[in-house]
Formats: sequence, structure tokens, C-alpha cells
Amino acid sequence: MATHKLLLLPGDGIGPEVMGEVKRLIDWLNSAGIAKFETDTGLVGGSAYDAHKVSISEGDMAKALAADAIIFGAVGGPKWDAVPYEVRPEAGLLRLRKDLALFANLRPAVCYPALADASSLKREAVEGLDIMIVRELTGGVYFGEPKTITDLGNGQKRAVDTQVYDTYEIERIGRVAFELARKRKNKVTSMEKRNVMKSGVLWNEVMTQVHKREYPDVTLEHQLADSGGMMLVKWPKQFDVIVTDNLFGDMLSDIAAMLTGSLGMLPSASLGEVDVKTKKRKALYEPVHGSAPDIAGKGLANPIAMISSFGMALRYSFDLGALADKIDAAIAAVLASGLRTADIKSEGTTAASTTQMGEAILKELQKLHA
Repeated sequence: MATHKLLLLPGDGIGPEVMGEVKRLIDWLNSAGIAKFETDTGLVGGSAYDAHKVSISEGDMAKALAADAIIFGAVGGPKWDAVPYEVRPEAGLLRLRKDLALFANLRPAVCYPALADASSLKREAVEGLDIMIVRELTGGVYFGEPKTITDLGNGQKRAVDTQVYDTYEIERIGRVAFELARKRKNKVTSMEKRNVMKSGVLWNEVMTQVHKREYPDVTLEHQLADSGGMMLVKWPKQFDVIVTDNLFGDMLSDIAAMLTGSLGMLPSASLGEVDVKTKKRKALYEPVHGSAPDIAGKGLANPIAMISSFGMALRYSFDLGALADKIDAAIAAVLASGLRTADIKSEGTTAASTTQMGEAILKELQKLHA
């Protein structure tokens, strides 16, 4: 049995709490002989700043580069609002994405049947929802240069962020989206702002070319990103795979997240290129939710997104899709039983702490393996 090397980066706020539930799951998989994981733990974000005055240390970056996959919690909080910009907690995550060349961010938005009434939309709009948003992660306005604030004098300043995309960046994220669509409902919607942005014109052009040249069997639609946001809250089930740039992907995936009832429910994967020799790829898996410092340490955090992120690691890094399916089934069974953390609690359901939810999911998984 192959040994998989995992680096656990719990981070800040509720990160350590939800990571604890993943660690419980990993320990059981190891002890039951179902899979074999070797884990190491590091610091990132505010916790790294407190220890080293950087958002991630060189030692932990070396661990990240050596790992088969990184399981990441969350970073940030008011405690670090005043630290220098270049060492802010979020800079650690951005460095991991950039240095590991994690260009493809996969954000599924799935509405479990038991939570259809927890969405802000009507049940008929979200019941059965299953969307995959593919966000380009290492280009665009978040990384483009120049990125400056210039003092113009007379109390005036000018801020500049640059939106930059090259053809190859659009081609490779397009291929990820088309390949995923082939395993789903065979439909891709590409979203940009070609009506006002030159990068949108190129994005549209390249997506069209890749589709025609390599994926003519997949249905491709083009939509302006603002219109796409509107349609996500009007009739989201029309979408299958949405592919978009870094900025629009950040916003649209958070919109899609709320369709499911809570940010605490949704995982994500950030993937690099497949290595030609090893057939492996660098990868980081993290929940979509933030560090939620207001509830940190209170046992209120929902661990489902964190556990689902580990499930995505099983699927995309370790070819353990059947085990990932069982984790999804265990989560669905626990929700169907009426157990709820505070963020998804409703009348007639049973309140559960972070630990109680994690334990219940593990028990359901154990039943599936009995």
C-alpha cells in the first residue's frame, strides 16, 4: 500500500478546530488499514507571523513542496489587521498557490437534499444542485504587475492593479474545465467581461479555440460574468461546469457557496500541472469558509467543508474516488439524520458541536466499511 505524504496547515481562527476532525478521520483510515498517510504539521497565516514574523516560513514552504498534498484550514483575523501588507496572513496562502503553481481552483457547489431549505433560494431552485466552478488561480488581477499606490500630492493617491492573462494560462484552465465536464454533464460555461475588458476578449477567443480544436464533443456556452452572477441566483441548475478568471472566480464561487445554505459546507481543490515523469501534481485542499474568528474556540464551527476538502484530496491526488464517495455519503447520512452545527441549524433539527459533527460523520463512514 502506497504511503501518501500530507502536510496539515491548520492556520488561524477555526482552522485548527476543523482540521482536528480531518486528523481524526486520517488516524482511523491509518489504523483500519484502508489507506496509509504520513502527516506533518506547519504554521501559516497569523500563527506563522506570531512565531516567525512571516506568513509562512521557509521551512514550512519546503515541507509544502515535498508533500503529496496540502490540507489547509483558514488564515487571518482582526489580530493581524495592522501587520505589514507583505506579511499579512493571506500572503502565506498566495505564496503557496504561486510557488506550487496551483493554477486550477475547483470549487464544487452541491446542495445536499437535507439542506435544500437552508438555502436563501426556494427549494425548487437548489434541490439537486451540483455545480463545479473552475477558477484560474495564479494569474489575473491578483498577481498582475504593476500593482501600486502612488502619492500624487494634494491629498490625492492613485491605486493600480493590473489584469494580465497570456494565452497558455487560459488554455490550461480551459482544459481542466473541459476534462471535468466530460465526467459530468458535458457542459462548460465560460464567464468573462469581453464587453469592457481586453483580457475578456482574449479569454473568450482562446476558450473558443480550445473547444473547437480539442473538445468539440463538450457543449460550450459564453456568458458575461455579471450576467452569470445574476443567473446563479435566478436558476443555478442550468450550469454544470463554470470556468472563469481569478477575480470573477473568487466572487462567483462565493455566490454559489451560499446557494447551498452555508459557506461551512463547501470544499475546494487547488491543482497544479501533472508531472510528465511522476504523473503526480502539486495540490492544496481547503474549505471555502474563512477563519471566522468570532466563533473560534467555541466548538461552533462546521467541519463538513474541511472534511469534504480531504475527500477531494482522496479523489484528485490519490485516486481514491470510491473512498471519497463514501465520505460524501456519510456526510449526507448525518445531515439526513437531522444533526446540525450552528450555521445550518433550523427548527426540528439537533444541535451539534464541531466535534460531535466530526464524530458522527466518522461513525457513518465506519458503517459503510463494516
